[in-house]
Amino acid sequence: MIGGLFIYNHKGEVLISRVYRDDIGRNAVDAFRVNVIHARQQVRSPVTNIARTSFFHVKRSNIWLAAVTKQNVNAAMVFEFLYKMCDVMAAYFGKISEENIKNNFVLIYELLDEILDFGYPQNSETGALKTFITQQGIKSQSQITSQVTGPHKIGWRLLMSPQGQVLSAHVSGRVMMKSYLSGMPECKFGMNDKIVIDKQGKGGTVDEAGKSSGKQSIAIDDCTFHQCVRLSKFDSERSISFIPPDGEYELMRYRTTKDIILPFRVIPLVREVGRTKLEVKVVIKSNFKPSLLAQKIEVRIPTPLNTSGVQVICMKGKAKYKASENAIVWKIKRMAGMKESQISAEIELLPTNDKKKWARPPISMNFEVPFAPSGLKVRYLKVFEPKLNYSDHDVIKWVRYIGRSGIYETRC
Repeated sequence: MIGGLFIYNHKGEVLISRVYRDDIGRNAVDAFRVNVIHARQQVRSPVTNIARTSFFHVKRSNIWLAAVTKQNVNAAMVFEFLYKMCDVMAAYFGKISEENIKNNFVLIYELLDEILDFGYPQNSETGALKTFITQQGIKSQSQITSQVTGPHKIGWRLLMSPQGQVLSAHVSGRVMMKSYLSGMPECKFGMNDKIVIDKQGKGGTVDEAGKSSGKQSIAIDDCTFHQCVRLSKFDSERSISFIPPDGEYELMRYRTTKDIILPFRVIPLVREVGRTKLEVKVVIKSNFKPSLLAQKIEVRIPTPLNTSGVQVICMKGKAKYKASENAIVWKIKRMAGMKESQISAEIELLPTNDKKKWARPPISMNFEVPFAPSGLKVRYLKVFEPKLNYSDHDVIKWVRYIGRSGIYETRC
């Protein structure tokens, strides 16, 4: 299993070193520093094999976390552990930075002794760890945490034709919870899953005020739950019942492929003017309520390898040709629903003897919208704690929806 865990700063200096097996020596520390951190060429693979030793690494800001082993291990399990370790450290002392790691090195060693036993991952849930390791992390700056009971984070995989026809699409969503409740309350979480709605015999959804919203139910293809969820109740009653741990955690992960709400439509037009010039026009249209605002919009328009110059005109935002990336990058800070904007570009090309036509890679788009494109809605969130004598009405609840683009592409 895992033979050792090392944490480095951007210079390659070791901040944390914990060896669990005798087959990992000090030379492993230097091997990773020389061959990965100080490598002449950028190391793209997260797994590096050096002298029959495997190094699995993740990077957070300017901090490297590397798990080392000489065994034939499950790579997915090792990366799951590394990401979980990052979550645990963030829950204890906030941002993973060199300063915070140095200030909390004693705490980190305690966490490693609790999480890993002879290289085998054990309990890594923050709520459970805080019952054993009660030491408070030292943060480099003060942080104010809001009470958020259910933000939804949505990721995409979408490919459209130039005519706007959806060629392939699915949405991967997560229900993240952040709870600060006294005692051991039981929570019940309801959503507009098609199976749940059909079982209850309801045609629409009901929000917290009890009003019918008329929103149709969604079909979830598959889902996974946090270990605190009582799966027996979900199988029998289709209700998500759980006792929440403290802090932030992922309650549920799901995927859907049907009736996806497309926040944007991208309409490209590419015209070749001889062999030395291209005219490109791209229109983006927002397909959501005018009262909502999309943010962090970025459109990447690919250009041929033999591009010599680009002239860009855009109605909104800023656009720039990046020769190193062979793309025109168009950025818009925010855009309201039911609006459209366009960009035009003239691309000058160098003469080339290559008779092979330009492959025209797809136009990609990044964005963030304040709704769940999967159509998932929170119908209710109820809290019961009879021992401490507080009811559902005494609990402050806040639900936030966030839809973030994953792979959102349109052929041109």
